[in-house]
Amino acid sequence: MKQGTRTIVGLGVASVFALTVGMSSVWANEPGYGKEGYGSGGHGSMGGHGKGMMHNSTGQLIRHLLKNEKDIGLTAEQVTKLKEMQLNLDKTRIKTEADIQVAERELRSLTEDEKSDLGAIEAKLKQSSDLQVGLRMTSIKSRRDVYALLTPEQRAKEKTEHDKVMQQHKDAGKGYNPHGGPMKGNPHNKGGMLYNLRLQQA
Repeated sequence: MKQGTRTIVGLGVASVFALTVGMSSVWANEPGYGKEGYGSGGHGSMGGHGKGMMHNSTGQLIRHLLKNEKDIGLTAEQVTKLKEMQLNLDKTRIKTEADIQVAERELRSLTEDEKSDLGAIEAKLKQSSDLQVGLRMTSIKSRRDVYALLTPEQRAKEKTEHDKVMQQHKDAGKGYNPHGGPMKGNPHNKGGMLYNLRLQQA
């Protein structure tokens, strides 16, 4: 009986861990925007982005827009609105991540006690999962709100600026020097690993 209980608890903890990893990939890079733009080191504290939608972090998108506001042609009203959205997004992220950490700590306490009620463990698992799903949905909704704020022309310019930065990272990873000749001591090209990691975080 005890063996069965341990198995259920173990599976529950593994599920929460998997969800936490998935949640962290969405919100990596949220605390700050690297000086080099997309893919720069020093982003966030929760790990790197995965591929696909992960490099399209909403917070990163907002920072990219604000950094290139003149090139994209943002109005003063749009800049103010984006800063407000950025603040609200950060506040939600910080609070929800704290709630998730508390739930995870409480879950660990429950799973360490073999006499804990399985119903209580299941409820705590669901609480943590619901918080993470809510956080990801907030990111998705906010991203749509950001794009709804832009005109079609501004969206096209944003894409152009983003593509430029991504191309710079690709060139740096290949050791390409726009002034001619290979780039020496290029940290992006150390076995290709650092470059690939940064590109995934872009």
